[in-house]
Amino acid sequence: MSGNIPMTPSGLRKLKEELKQLQTVERGKISREIEVARAHGDLRENAEYHAAKEKQGHIEGRILDLNDWIARAEVIDTSKLGGDKVIFGATVVLLDSETDKTVTYRIVGELEADIKKRWLAVTSPVARALIGKGVGDVALVRSPGGEREYEVQEIRFEDPADDESAPSP
Repeated sequence: MSGNIPMTPSGLRKLKEELKQLQTVERGKISREIEVARAHGDLRENAEYHAAKEKQGHIEGRILDLNDWIARAEVIDTSKLGGDKVIFGATVVLLDSETDKTVTYRIVGELEADIKKRWLAVTSPVARALIGKGVGDVALVRSPGGEREYEVQEIRFEDPADDESAPSP
C-alpha cells in the first residue's frame, strides 16, 4: 500500500491502541521469554529460544507496519458526511435481488474491514460496485460465484463511535 490510507477515526484509534499494546506490553513479554529460553543452554538446539526470537520478529514487523499506517492515515470523520450517494463511510442497506433478503454493509478503509461486522473495504468488489449509487439504483457485483444484483434501499452516515466504547467528544 502506498500513499494515504483512508480510515475512520475509530479505525485510527484501534491502530494506535494495538501499537501501544505491542510497544508497552508485548515487547517486554517477549524479551522475558527470550531470556528464560536463553538460560536453558545451547541456543543452536533450543526450540523455545528460536520460537521466541521468531515471535519477536513478528512483533517488531507489526510495529513497523502500524507506525507506517498511522503516519499515512487520512482520517475521514464519517459523522460529518452525508448525501444521497454511496461514498466512503456510508452504511448501505441492500436488497439481494436473487434471495430477496436485505443486508447492511458499511464502507470502510482496507485496514478496518471486518466481515463479521459487515464492514467492507472500500476496495472490495461489492464496495466498488456501490460507490456513486443512490437509493433505488442497482449495483452489479461480479464474484467467483457469478454476478449478483443488489438494489440500494437506504444510505446512512453514522458516527462510528459504534465501535464499542468510543468516548464521546
